[in-house]
Amino acid sequence: MRSRSFDYVAITLIIIGALNWGLIGFFQFDLVAFLFGGMTSWISRVIYAIVGIAGIYALTLYGRVYDHPYTNS
Repeated sequence: MRSRSFDYVAITLIIIGALNWGLIGFFQFDLVAFLFGGMTSWISRVIYAIVGIAGIYALTLYGRVYDHPYTNS
């Protein structure tokens, strides 16, 4: 799997995590816990962990930010 594929997967997971945190902040509703049986269920914990790992991986994107190769600038 190429690095770009990892980038898209990580960004997708980060968006899911951000939406979940937005729901928690605005409505006190944890969508992951709701869908997968509570905050302490093993599947919820796995999802939280994967989203967290994606966030840590996203830190590497700062060092790899570059202009798109097809732009004229």
